[in-house]
Amino acid sequence: MTKKELSQLYYLNREIEEQQRRLAELEEAATSCTAHITGMPHVKGVSDKVGDYAAEIADLKSLLDLNLKKCFYELSRLNRYIQSIDDSEMRQILSLRYINGLSWNQVAASISIYATEDSVRKAHDRFLRKNKSCPKCPL
Repeated sequence: MTKKELSQLYYLNREIEEQQRRLAELEEAATSCTAHITGMPHVKGVSDKVGDYAAEIADLKSLLDLNLKKCFYELSRLNRYIQSIDDSEMRQILSLRYINGLSWNQVAASISIYATEDSVRKAHDRFLRKNKSCPKCPL
């Protein structure tokens, strides 16, 4: 498995967070729509802002639901791959990095008080290089 494949869960989670933020904004905008009473005659072409927001909210909710399903699938796929690895320390490194989303510094601190950010990252890189079909291929 490549770094890009391992990182998909991270990027899916970021995408979901962004969609949730956007959904909250849309819901706030839809609920804060009030008519402005000015005493002036109404202009033709008045639009239904709540209706427009409702359609956009429904679309975003369906996209969010789809991404959540992808996220669960990706999490399951990553867990299966990581559990198939013989080396316990490497399983822990990959799990902390790609499932928990920790930085290399946090992974090192979780592994051992003697581990450094660089040593953990380099062990990870060596493992990925070793377990690819093409040893000279980039990660």
